[in-house]
Amino acid sequence: MTNNNNYNPKKTKTGTNVEQVKKQNQQQNQQYGTEFASETDAQEVKKQNQQSQQNKK
Repeated sequence: MTNNNNYNPKKTKTGTNVEQVKKQNQQQNQQYGTEFASETDAQEVKKQNQQSQQNKK
């Protein structure tokens, strides 16, 4: 068994590149944010909420 003394703060013990993972996560978050926003019709949601409030009365 070899002893790996080449400590690199940007990589985990298993060799995962931390910066690359952060970059991928950021890209995914941006993708999901715009994906869901583009599927939501704000006017329709407001209309449904208003109807729901009226039905409660």
